[in-house]
Amino acid sequence: MLSELEEIIAYKQSADQPDRQATMRKTWMKRLQGCQKDVEVWQRILQVRTLVLKPEEAPQMWIKFANLCRKSDRMVLAEKTIESLLSPPSMDKGHRSREQTGLKAPPDVVYAHLKFLWANGAQEESLGYLRQFSNKVARDLQAENEHPRNPSKQRNEQLIRLLARCYFKLGEWQVEMNVNWGSQLVPDILHCYILATRYDPGWYKAWHTWALANIEVLHYLDSQIESGTKGIHSSTVAEHAVAAIEGLFESILLRNQDALQDTLRLLTLWFKFGQHDNVSNAMSQGFEKVGIDTWLHVIPQIIARIQTPNALIRRRIRSVLITIGKHHPQALIYPLTVASKSSSETRAAAAMGIMEEMRDHSRMIVEQALVVSHEIIRIAILWHEQWHEGLEEASRLYFTEKNPEGMIAVLEPLHAKLEAGPQTARETSFAQVFGRELADAREACRRYRIRGDTSELDKAWDIYYAVFKKIEKQLPQLTTLDLQYVSPILLQTRNLSLAVPGTYQSGREIVTILEFAQKLTVIASKQRPRRFSLKGSDHREYQYLLKGHEDLRQDERVMQLFSLVNNLLSVDTNSYMRRLHIQRYPVIPLAPNAGLLGYVQGSDTLHVLVRDYRESRKVLLNIEYRLMLQMAPDYENLTLLQKVEVFEYALENTTGQDLYRVLWLKSQNSEHWLERRVSYTRSLAVNSMVGHILGLGDRHPSNILVERSTGKVINIDFGDCFEIATLRDKFPETVPFRLTRMLTHAMEVGGIEGSFRNTCEITMKVLRDNKESLMAVLEAFVYDPLISWRLMQTNEGKRIDDNTTELARAAAHPQGPGRRKLRADENDIFGGWCNPFSEGSFY
Repeated sequence: MLSELEEIIAYKQSADQPDRQATMRKTWMKRLQGCQKDVEVWQRILQVRTLVLKPEEAPQMWIKFANLCRKSDRMVLAEKTIESLLSPPSMDKGHRSREQTGLKAPPDVVYAHLKFLWANGAQEESLGYLRQFSNKVARDLQAENEHPRNPSKQRNEQLIRLLARCYFKLGEWQVEMNVNWGSQLVPDILHCYILATRYDPGWYKAWHTWALANIEVLHYLDSQIESGTKGIHSSTVAEHAVAAIEGLFESILLRNQDALQDTLRLLTLWFKFGQHDNVSNAMSQGFEKVGIDTWLHVIPQIIARIQTPNALIRRRIRSVLITIGKHHPQALIYPLTVASKSSSETRAAAAMGIMEEMRDHSRMIVEQALVVSHEIIRIAILWHEQWHEGLEEASRLYFTEKNPEGMIAVLEPLHAKLEAGPQTARETSFAQVFGRELADAREACRRYRIRGDTSELDKAWDIYYAVFKKIEKQLPQLTTLDLQYVSPILLQTRNLSLAVPGTYQSGREIVTILEFAQKLTVIASKQRPRRFSLKGSDHREYQYLLKGHEDLRQDERVMQLFSLVNNLLSVDTNSYMRRLHIQRYPVIPLAPNAGLLGYVQGSDTLHVLVRDYRESRKVLLNIEYRLMLQMAPDYENLTLLQKVEVFEYALENTTGQDLYRVLWLKSQNSEHWLERRVSYTRSLAVNSMVGHILGLGDRHPSNILVERSTGKVINIDFGDCFEIATLRDKFPETVPFRLTRMLTHAMEVGGIEGSFRNTCEITMKVLRDNKESLMAVLEAFVYDPLISWRLMQTNEGKRIDDNTTELARAAAHPQGPGRRKLRADENDIFGGWCNPFSEGSFY
């Protein structure tokens, strides 16, 4: 403020230097725009500047202030500000007519006044005046162009820009007043938006909104076609699709850094309407406009459609991927490797075809990627684990479902792999111990298929059961893996040209793989993930969690959503002030059933924090459960009200302050504790709101991390999205997010009534204000056949193969049946305490 006063004195002293004064006014304007978007802050600054500048001498500053007041719901102050700009100032505002206002006041002020009237509730009146005002400005511009009197290029440019805003508001206000996209006003609305783009071709918002309006019309036309309405021509649909595509390409050109949602919408339109020649031509023209980097963030969605039935779209997808491969082979190679291992022959063949094209210019990268991914997958699921899992599934098919053919089909690939011969010391050991027995069991199954004698299957299962029990005893002893025994090829692989997984970014130096760590730690859980590390060419160690038996492609898409949410939070004033964001981590699928997850350093799961705290104080880990059983040994047979009574008894006899005390005890001082508590509360609120929108379930204590230094909450494991956890047979999750007493006790004195509620409201407001962008990303889940199939679980819990027929059916019916198999960690209501990551956090 003192600096401003000094500048005001200098401004006053420069009365005979108008150029210097103009420069100072520009500086003040830039400084104002960089200030915090707060009414009080702006008001103090502008009041000081009124010492040398009247409002009518610097109208742009005061117009922006009036708009800020209006958006902050300070309507009285907004009205006073606008009134101070209207001319002549001597005229009493009570006797000033709208016509006089429109004639006397500067056009920018009139426009601001009309927006104020609209916000104040006079919608019909504002719309009418805006239409008249737009026509008048357009006529003035036309007359000026035909008969130039006082040529002022800057003034003309300002009027053209203002006219674009007027037409945009005309369209926007009509949409707000008439939400039906089948009304007769739609052509006028679209015309207003296209006029806005013509008057200001460099305005992102105009192109973006025009594209969205056409997409809304397409949705309406689709609904009409589905309901059987006749008279809707395909040419009409294609016309709006082309308009939407052109608008989205222009939007991407103007805002390339934050184009994820627009790019995803573009792909959705392309895959849905790409069979039309006009749409295909529009896409071809658009591909030539935008840079190849545009497609880097949506490579998973493009590859998901690599085997689409439409030949025209399929050829274009191949062309786009080949182009990406030429410019960014490191970005494309891992997703292509996943597709090449698909169970769908056409999908795998399409991926391999593109990889062959990449060999022409990036042979070393392709060959290294195939070797590395193959070996990492070998480590992720050893033969012991493959047979353990296969025998479990086969027994379910045979004994529960009475399906011997299904049982044989599950075990045959494992037999074939065993017959092909071992390639590592660990596989050789397995073949020596179990090879003869499993060969005998296979022969028994073959005899059954020839003769139909069920006694042969009984003999086979005697052998299978004995093998299963031996493997089950051996698995817990596999706590560490040495590369020389499980993958000697990976141990010898050094100084690769392949980028470290999850690190490639366009325009930055590529960090390649230098070598792999010799030992891997096996985490004692059902899925038995491995802690895996490698050294990069920058000599840093990169740690991952190597997961087998699990498809990580959905987690990869969730990270895309989190990236968008972080962008939206960063541009909102309230959330930016509170540094709200969601912690992300790399997710790199390597196969349909294996992949790598980035390791979040310096964090622990809630389970580990509570376990360590209770063990240090000699408190039983499951004390609440013990108390419930003490009061009611037959808990499962009680009625609902009785169960609630038992549950409340357990709560009354425990404090639930474990996490609160952990945060306090692990803080360096009271200041650090306060910072961690605020960070914990805010991050929990953001994760809760975004998780609610995503329909995220399965939030047991081992799926929530807390950073040691900051207290920040991090969610992991996004397998249960879109409220799939509500469809469980046992213990369905009906709550929107986890907010148990242990979490609330760790907050402030007021619990959820404080920072938590405030942050939740800010986050939800940002999500609602940007619902169109979020829907673009969420719709990509629905239309992505490789993701939607995860929601398609049969009653027996069998997963659908990712072949073309099944994927098409899954994409057409993304909701799927209403039941699915209960996972192992869901069988017990206290399954969250059976920590699958008991050694720490590995995400």
